[in-house]
Amino acid sequence: MTGGHDSAPGNWPTRDLLAHRATATPDRTALVETADGATWTYRELDRVVDRVVAALGSGGPVGTLLETRVAFVTVVHAAMRTGRRLVPLNTQLPAADLTDQARRADVDLLVCGRDTEDTARVVAPGPVISVDTPESEAVDRLVPEQADGTDGGPEAVSPDSARRLPSDTAVVMFTSGTTGTPKGVRLTVGNLVWSAVASAFRLGVAPGDRWLCCLPMYHMGGLAPTLRCALYGTSLALQPGFGAERTAEVIDEYGVTGVSLVPTQLRRLLDAGWEPPAAFESLLLGGAPAGQDLLDRAHARGVPVYPTYGTTETASQVATATPTQAAEHPGTVGQPLAVTDVTVLADGSRASPDEVGELVVSGPTVTPGYLDDDRTAEAVGQHGFHTGDLGYRDEAGRLWVEGRVDDAITTGGETVYPATVVDAFREHPAVTAAAVVGLPDEEWGERVAALVVTADDGGDGAKADGATPPNPAGLREFCRGRVADYAVPKTVVVADGLPRTASGTVDRDAVRERLRSSCGR
Repeated sequence: MTGGHDSAPGNWPTRDLLAHRATATPDRTALVETADGATWTYRELDRVVDRVVAALGSGGPVGTLLETRVAFVTVVHAAMRTGRRLVPLNTQLPAADLTDQARRADVDLLVCGRDTEDTARVVAPGPVISVDTPESEAVDRLVPEQADGTDGGPEAVSPDSARRLPSDTAVVMFTSGTTGTPKGVRLTVGNLVWSAVASAFRLGVAPGDRWLCCLPMYHMGGLAPTLRCALYGTSLALQPGFGAERTAEVIDEYGVTGVSLVPTQLRRLLDAGWEPPAAFESLLLGGAPAGQDLLDRAHARGVPVYPTYGTTETASQVATATPTQAAEHPGTVGQPLAVTDVTVLADGSRASPDEVGELVVSGPTVTPGYLDDDRTAEAVGQHGFHTGDLGYRDEAGRLWVEGRVDDAITTGGETVYPATVVDAFREHPAVTAAAVVGLPDEEWGERVAALVVTADDGGDGAKADGATPPNPAGLREFCRGRVADYAVPKTVVVADGLPRTASGTVDRDAVRERLRSSCGR
């Protein structure tokens, strides 16, 4: 070591995480493809990534239009190795949205697959390369002689691994955009590493751990395990898309010890009769609030659920509750992670315990900003990053999330937090999902309105035995006594599902429009 500035301990890592891991534990299993059982050690994966690096070369940001698959993993590591920013694009978005995001992120090379090649040719501002055999002569193959980053093939000589500093932007991810235009979030090498470190302190890590990735890798919940496993030296199991029965089989067959899921997926696993094997240790549950009935079902099955709260802007987790906390203090997402500070601001001042306010996060996992400087200036203040989420901390420092600042409803001078009303609906045995918004009201300023999905209407849960599908009047009555009188919805509409964004979050603007249409307002 020469002792230059880049090699100072405070500036680690100076190389990509996979390169460090391939040197430290080359013979450990790095990656498992559950579709066919193929495996790669860290040494083998490192060599595959070298070939991808040679194909990518140097340049600007690299966009991806790929589903969860081995090739995605190799491109993630190759982008970090070359020093190019990675811009994972959501394959479910319309072409116009993808074109806009690729332009805003300055993507100069787009990596696609067979299923996304046509879209990639439309949206790419520059060259397109495919991880599969291209169908168009205008598209080159990423690595000839290599089907999915997996074929041995002749070994290529890649450029030296780029020198990286913790402050270098590694990834640009776009938020889900439930309201307004999605924001491009810049995440640095340091953000990603510190997020992995903080998660390890909360969940624990052992050399034989194996994390299952069945979430889309163009979201934080799918991308984070790829980098975390490389840092920890544990293995990553890939399942190209969640399916309750197959996911249950994969967990058993491949010795999976942990997985990240959203509440709907956990519900479907439980509905399929899944019980965790003895080796299973962690189910990280995030992406949306989890109803207490779901957590109770999981606890009764012995599922070690870690309810978590996080954002793209914080490189994933902000706070995570242990299974014991989740059982003893229903609704909490636990204390903030080791390197993360959360300030609750009410009317611009620090809130008292149990007082609801906006959650403001600071620490090394927090983004340095958005692609748009104006949006950065709006989101960052004296106490850190303003999440736009409402919540509170109790006397023990446990965090509770109540919804979004801009979701709060003011009706007759009283403030209603939609999450509280949604929780009340979830106690009904026939209700599987609900969304609560405010609608304009001449008398009250805003009226509380709810779109409710019942089991008979094809919601996310199983039909409750013997449950009669409720009507709007019955649902309103059910809420009485469970929420304040002013929070009981004045408008309730029973629907066959909730409108969602491409990322799976509830599209609140669409909910509001559907409720307006249903009640003629």
